[in-house]
Amino acid sequence: MWRDPKNNSRPGVFKINNNRWRLLVAFIFLLAGALLYQLFKVQIKECDMYTALAANQQNVDRELMPTRGKIYVTEEVNGQEKLYPLATNKDLAVLYVVPKDMVNPTLMADRFFEFLDKPNLAKSDQSRAPVNPAPVIGTSTSATGSSLVPTSTSAAAIASSTRDTYMAAYLKKFTKPNSLYQPIDGRYDGDTLLKFYAFLSNALATSTPQITSDDLTLLNERVVYKNNTSTELVIPGVGYNFNQYRYYPDNEVGAHLLGFVSYADPSSPGIGKYGLEEFFNDELTGKAGSVKSAKGANGATIIADDRQYVEAENGSDLVLTVDRNVEYYACVKLKEAVKKHGADGGSVIVMNPKSGAIIAMCSVPDFDPNNYSVVKDIAVFNNPAIFNQYEPGSVYKTITMSAAIDQGKVSPSTTYKDTGEIMIPGWPKPIKNSDFSTHGPHGVVDMNTVLEFSLNLGAIFAERQVGSKVFADYVKNYGFGEKTGIEVGSENSGNIGSLLGNKVKEIEAATASFGQGISVTALQMIMPYQAVANHGILMKPYIVKAIVHPDGSQEDISPQSVRQVITAQTANTISAMLVNVVESGHAKGSQIQGYYIGGKTGTAQVATAGGYSATNYIHTFVGIIPIDNPAFVMLTKMDNPKDANFAESTVVPLWRDIADFMLKYYQVPATRPLK
Repeated sequence: MWRDPKNNSRPGVFKINNNRWRLLVAFIFLLAGALLYQLFKVQIKECDMYTALAANQQNVDRELMPTRGKIYVTEEVNGQEKLYPLATNKDLAVLYVVPKDMVNPTLMADRFFEFLDKPNLAKSDQSRAPVNPAPVIGTSTSATGSSLVPTSTSAAAIASSTRDTYMAAYLKKFTKPNSLYQPIDGRYDGDTLLKFYAFLSNALATSTPQITSDDLTLLNERVVYKNNTSTELVIPGVGYNFNQYRYYPDNEVGAHLLGFVSYADPSSPGIGKYGLEEFFNDELTGKAGSVKSAKGANGATIIADDRQYVEAENGSDLVLTVDRNVEYYACVKLKEAVKKHGADGGSVIVMNPKSGAIIAMCSVPDFDPNNYSVVKDIAVFNNPAIFNQYEPGSVYKTITMSAAIDQGKVSPSTTYKDTGEIMIPGWPKPIKNSDFSTHGPHGVVDMNTVLEFSLNLGAIFAERQVGSKVFADYVKNYGFGEKTGIEVGSENSGNIGSLLGNKVKEIEAATASFGQGISVTALQMIMPYQAVANHGILMKPYIVKAIVHPDGSQEDISPQSVRQVITAQTANTISAMLVNVVESGHAKGSQIQGYYIGGKTGTAQVATAGGYSATNYIHTFVGIIPIDNPAFVMLTKMDNPKDANFAESTVVPLWRDIADFMLKYYQVPATRPLK
């Protein structure tokens, strides 16, 4: 390679510049060294990092989401019991926009508001507008002529400020700089998605003539034309993804029993909130699985020998004791009654007295678990039948009378002299009968009359015969002051603290005897009547009768007796006295031809700071039918009705309407000669 310098002067010999040549050689050596170092760095020093990066590009690690278990109720169809899903799952579309592709953002914001938000605002009479439109499943729309438009709503119904708020929220998303993806809150079924796409298409005049949703269909989760399924309807800047979400086919019916599923955490399969969804969340959710595989350069999945696959375990199904038809009828009638009487709310509970199974339970105000985020007050999610505590009033006298009769201290024929009012040591004002201002003293009356005319002084007399300690024991044995343990969650225990001390004050025992100075839940209040109808045996209320696991195995829930509170003989005696209340007392409006009915009303003042409200009352009626062979026991309750002073005018007619329906629905044989 190296030439002798002495020969450089010979003719025909190429002369090489040694300095430049040495520089080139040095550069090649340095480059080779750098390359070797880089290879060392990648293959040895940083091997783990690059292996991980390669795995991220080539391996497919995916979590497999389980299917949430369904919640079933039963219904009678042609004499046979069928299952109906009150909570199920449905593939729903989630909308998104791509701002850089959006055509006419202002027009699109207007169209989004008109279709997605305006009908729901009018329906729910919302006075507020959220920053982001609330989740909705299925928007009510109607077709007019050849184009699809939202349900007609007067401009006055939607305040311009509300519209502006929604428009501003949409425009902020639609015009966001450098954004390729902006999600739109809401979940929509396939029919609504087709209507929405037709509506947007017509607004943008992308098709002539105008189209309707009937011209479109979904094929492989794509919106295509029916007459040409290979052509997809594309709205520039608008897209959607289908995912599985919780769906409640009957909307508000059974909402307080069910609760709802929240998808606030996008990394979770949904979390149950309130009701059965929360109480049984683990069972309903199931367990996620996983899959690990390799991905080729063309995107195809490569199944390697070491591929790992863990199958997802779907959630278990719940089968409830609730009858769908009774639940629906009871809820409808309750809403009608609350509206008719201008009440603040109300509850209905229907129970099988022999088993403690809940046949129906509903309350108003309620909510749609499909659209739970539109409620004005989250307190509406609590189930009033088990959460709200109140002083029950005269409906509680049955408990007092049963204790005195069970102890042998009084009988239906036992008498006392009713003076209409009484002074009790430690209390500055006389305790009076509710009818004292109109009737005055009742004179010598028996225990039947005490329940028939709902005499406070008669209840005090019965309580005094057994003493406050024994009376308190019966109150506790009936389950007051503790949770019943029903599987719906968010249950309150009530408050009987005034009866639990070593020495109960005379005034507190006296007022408790007719249902004041203590608090109960509606579910607690129905339980003593369940015991009376069940020969004195208190049952545990329950609402889930079976859990069906993913492998098909079924776990049946059996009725559980809690304790024998009163003897069967006492229960029979109380039952007969309750029939007398319906026949001759304040509950005459509950009578149904062909049946003996037993029940008791309660019109309770609402406690306020320093006393009781003079205008706010809670009405309750609990009845058993038929009394000689009870098929069901039912409680109807109404909070602060505005047009009636007493329970006999509000909750008693409501009770009768629902009871009459159930007697016919279950074909309960008549036990009394028709008049």
